[in-house]
Amino acid sequence: MVGYGLLEVRPAPHGFAYIECGVLRADAQADLMLRVHQLVVSLGEALDEFAPTEVAMETAFHGLNASSALKLAEARGALRQSCVGRGVAVFEYPPARVKRTVVGHGRATKHDVQARVGVLCALQSPPSSDAADALAVAICHAHARLLPPELRSASSGGLT
Repeated sequence: MVGYGLLEVRPAPHGFAYIECGVLRADAQADLMLRVHQLVVSLGEALDEFAPTEVAMETAFHGLNASSALKLAEARGALRQSCVGRGVAVFEYPPARVKRTVVGHGRATKHDVQARVGVLCALQSPPSSDAADALAVAICHAHARLLPPELRSASSGGLT
């Protein structure tokens, strides 16, 4: 599963407007390459439908075992390539920065992120955990894009 969140970046003071969020799913019983392919196809469909100019992702987090880290790297690489192949710039943010931007501190729980994203996006109910994480990254990116270029962190540079 891969969460996604779509926002429209707007000038301050509002900063962004919520468009949509959800989860891209793959067959959990399929082998890794087929699951990655399913995610890439689903992402491609979303990119074609919504035509974003930029995509933001969380940087890979630490604490995974070697096997999980390799699987995550394969999926992230394929998803990034799908974006870049369509001319969509990719930006990355560390999880602690995303949490700090959305919740106010870098050690926020998933529940904290879900609740805060629901408030910031004026949702009737909090989104799923994966969708909330994706929206949190999008919110972090929207805030970073509103900063003057000289104040943007090097970690948020576009991968084109």
